[in-house]
Amino acid sequence: MDLRHLRYFLCVAEEMHFGRAALRLGISQPPLSQQIRALEEELGVRLFDRTSRRVRLTEAGQLFEPEARQTIAQADRAAQIARMAHRAEIGHLGLAFTTSGPFVPPVARALYRFRQTYPNVELILREQGRDEQVESVRSRQFDMGIVRDFEAPVLPEGMVSQCLLKEEMVLALRADHWLALRSAPPAIADLADEPLVLYGAPNGAGFTEHFLALCASAGFTPKISHEARSLATLLGLVAAGFGPTVIAQSMARLHVDNVVNRPFDVPVMSSLWLIHHEDISPTGRAFLQTLLEEQRSAEMPDIAGPV
Repeated sequence: MDLRHLRYFLCVAEEMHFGRAALRLGISQPPLSQQIRALEEELGVRLFDRTSRRVRLTEAGQLFEPEARQTIAQADRAAQIARMAHRAEIGHLGLAFTTSGPFVPPVARALYRFRQTYPNVELILREQGRDEQVESVRSRQFDMGIVRDFEAPVLPEGMVSQCLLKEEMVLALRADHWLALRSAPPAIADLADEPLVLYGAPNGAGFTEHFLALCASAGFTPKISHEARSLATLLGLVAAGFGPTVIAQSMARLHVDNVVNRPFDVPVMSSLWLIHHEDISPTGRAFLQTLLEEQRSAEMPDIAGPV
């Protein structure tokens, strides 16, 4: 059934005059009469009693009118919802992130601004490791992910990555540790005989691999005293004397009693990457634009193009 026929029917039902209805619709009267007849033929009933002096609804027409009005209202609502979804005014955004993601100021500000700008978009957040995020985005359980890696992550076909931030990694250790008391900054080689606390898989994917490679280049295999699954556990074990750990500079803002942070003598850099499908969703585009604006306002380097 053509929605246009329903609109014509409702206009005639309101005016009870084909001439006035045609004028209101911006068409001539003969085509309007033809369209009403076509609707009646499709339904197999007469909707109007017509005479040269008056037009009135039949009983079938009277019962049909509220149903037609409801159908038009629902169609208009559906069109409105589609347009709102296209403008990212409604819908949902699934965002997975590494532990340090929310500690990066532009990311935190982008999340806040997005919630204020798009209050009707459901924001679904989940902390995940790199490999979990790649799979979550690949399978479209989440729209986007924020992963930490030392180089562009290897992604399935159809997905892209964009570099959000490059930052130093720092050594977190007890305040009474000899590397904390020494005036010279620590080196990777200084950790050869130190028990370390590191993220376990899958949270440490990417970073742990790179750190182990740095240790191998310095000529040793690190001694791992404990593997942690969360940041709280990681720093708690450092404070308890289980050994130093390596964290992102952005996470050094956290204050933990008896834990200090020291930059390495030779900077150890890591990157934060945004990953998503090439055919990003409207809400994903809106969040990416918000993130770009926040990054520029912080006078950080522009986000690199898809790789």
